[in-house]
Amino acid sequence: MHTRCMFELASPRELPVVLLIDDDLVSREVTATLLTMSGYFVHTAENGAESLVMLAAAKCQPGIILMDAQMPGLSGSRLIAELRARSNARIYAISGSNPAPEVIVGADGLLLKPFDVQSLRQLFDGQKSEPVFSLLDSSQPVISADILAQLRKMMPEPAVRQIFGAVIADLGRRVDALAAAIAKRDTAEVRRIGHAIKGGCGMAGALQAAHLGALLENTPLESEDNQLDNSAVLLRDLRTAARALERMLEAELSAA
Repeated sequence: MHTRCMFELASPRELPVVLLIDDDLVSREVTATLLTMSGYFVHTAENGAESLVMLAAAKCQPGIILMDAQMPGLSGSRLIAELRARSNARIYAISGSNPAPEVIVGADGLLLKPFDVQSLRQLFDGQKSEPVFSLLDSSQPVISADILAQLRKMMPEPAVRQIFGAVIADLGRRVDALAAAIAKRDTAEVRRIGHAIKGGCGMAGALQAAHLGALLENTPLESEDNQLDNSAVLLRDLRTAARALERMLEAELSAA
């Protein structure tokens, strides 16, 4: 497939080469034009497979890869993994809606369509902004009804309340430790805490918290700043999940 390379010759700035991957022609052309007018040298690919061929053939050596989060064929977290195996470029996802949690965690940053030149510059420059993404699945129950029913069959209600009280207390401690690990940029500790949250909350049937813990556990060890910023989004969501767990338990168990 044809790949266009565009460059704004009038720009004197030293800017990283950009590889733009987007299956939508209009979106690809508009984004490439915005980048070119801002002084970036831009290569474009119509899909994930084409981008890998370009990298393998050394047709471009990007400093930044900008990829649509949802494309036919090779896409999402699988494409991110393949790109990281072939390039040291920073990888940013763009999407018209919240992409899969694995993409949010795996990418170095995210930008929702439509966006403007200023938003692109802020993304590439690593400027911080308040997180706008959420990894909480609103369709996922806070507590597994099946696991709660099984616990009630196995033990008296006060014991069930005690178990979930311990889960909430432990989750609170884990959240505090996670905040400290993110502040220290300690990805190994972030992964360890995520594993513990996944295991403990999973056993108790706290589905939302367990899912978020699993995402934290998968944080790449070589995480850069933006990937740890994604962990900060997960931290915020964990606090929300913990509050939802408390409210759910009050409703489920307060009468007993």
